[in-house]
Formats: sequence, C-alpha cells, structure tokens
Amino acid sequence: MASHQIQGRRIDLPVEIRDATACTAMYLVRADAARAVIAYSGLDVTEVLPGKALCTLMFAEYRESDLDSYHEFGVTFLVRPPDAGPPPRRSLRAGLTDLRTAGSGVFVHWLPVDQVFTMAAGREIWGFPKELADIDLRLSSPYKRCVVRRDGRLVLDILIRPGLPLPPRQVAPLHAYTQLDGVTRRTTWTMRPSGVRARPGGALIRLGNHPIAKELSELGLPKHALMTATIAHLRMSFGPAV
Repeated sequence: MASHQIQGRRIDLPVEIRDATACTAMYLVRADAARAVIAYSGLDVTEVLPGKALCTLMFAEYRESDLDSYHEFGVTFLVRPPDAGPPPRRSLRAGLTDLRTAGSGVFVHWLPVDQVFTMAAGREIWGFPKELADIDLRLSSPYKRCVVRRDGRLVLDILIRPGLPLPPRQVAPLHAYTQLDGVTRRTTWTMRPSGVRARPGGALIRLGNHPIAKELSELGLPKHALMTATIAHLRMSFGPAV
C-alpha cells in the first residue's frame, strides 16, 4: 500500500472521502480563451461543440475524510488525454466522436481550500494546485452559495438553485490532470453520489477583482450556465498520481 508522510502524519492510498456535499455549475466557454488559460499545462481542451470548451466551477464541504474536514472551490476544464492524437476535424458531431474515441479528463486549474493540512497533502500526493483561501459556504438553505476570497480580494460569489432529483447511477472512474512545478500528473478517482439534483441553468455569479476573476471574465463569465448539479452526499476515493 502506497503511503505519504504529510506534516508528520501517514496518509495511505487510496485516500477516502466518506461524506461530502458538492455543487457544480458547467459553462460552455470559448475554446481559444480556455486554451489560453491552461496553456501552461501542455494539454488541450475538448471542443464539445465547434469552438466551445467546457468549464466547470465547483464547491464542496468535506465533512469526513482522510484529510480531515475542509471547504474547497475548483475551476476545471474538460481536456483531451495527452495520448489522444490530433483532434478531429470540426463539425457538430466532432465533440461527441472525440469523447467516445479519445476519451477525456478533467484538468484542475485552480483548487483553493481553507485548511493547511489538505493543501499540503493535495500538493504533495497528487500535484493538485491547492492554495489557502477564505471559502464561505452556505449549504443549509434551498439556494447553495459559495463566496471565495483570496488575499483579501473577492474572487467570486456563486449561487446555485437545486434542480430535480435524479435516480442513483454508477459513475465510471474519472481522470484528473494537474500541473504543478512543471510536472503534469494524472490521478484516477471514483465517486459514489447520492441525493443528486440537476437542472439546466440555475446559477448566478458575481465576479470580484482577483486575477482568477479576471480569467473567468475572459472566458465570458458571468453567463448562463449550461447545467448545474448539487450532491447531498458524496463518497470519493483517490488513487496515486502518475
């Protein structure tokens, strides 16, 4: 069993998240703008539609996990695997064909957290770009809200309205790509969600004056969300990074 020493604690892999609540908002953004944002990674976005990429904003409360309890926010992009070969010629169906034949992964561009231990573990074990931020989550009301501040500056204030309940389903293993200190890594993780609700649209965003807010504005945000989802109870398991 692989293990890591993080701040004097032994962390065995896979790392287990036993109870969390998560909310996501997905946006179709300009593919050229998304490529500019993640150019440092050496990865390419998946064009789910001609000239369009998929950017997801997420926030989560981890109540019980091997990395203790903490709040997290994330900015991710759907990307093509590094060994996927050249992208298909643009067409309305090219994105679906690319997803089916080449596969996809999630590139984690920004992942602030509000606790030091999970920041250190995330960076050392998987190369997740975790950094400390003030993350105010309000999940007890019908509308789910997250306010993120970094270095005393507002990044964003996002409000998600839950949709209709979805039936339970099995989720295939997912691949997360990260790039930290010049090293690109891939981590496979599994998730077991329950209490899932989803809907078209359903998100409101207010951007602040932080550099990440400027990046989001260059992607075209705030705009109408493609889809939002809330997960009342989420279990996850994270394997080693390669």
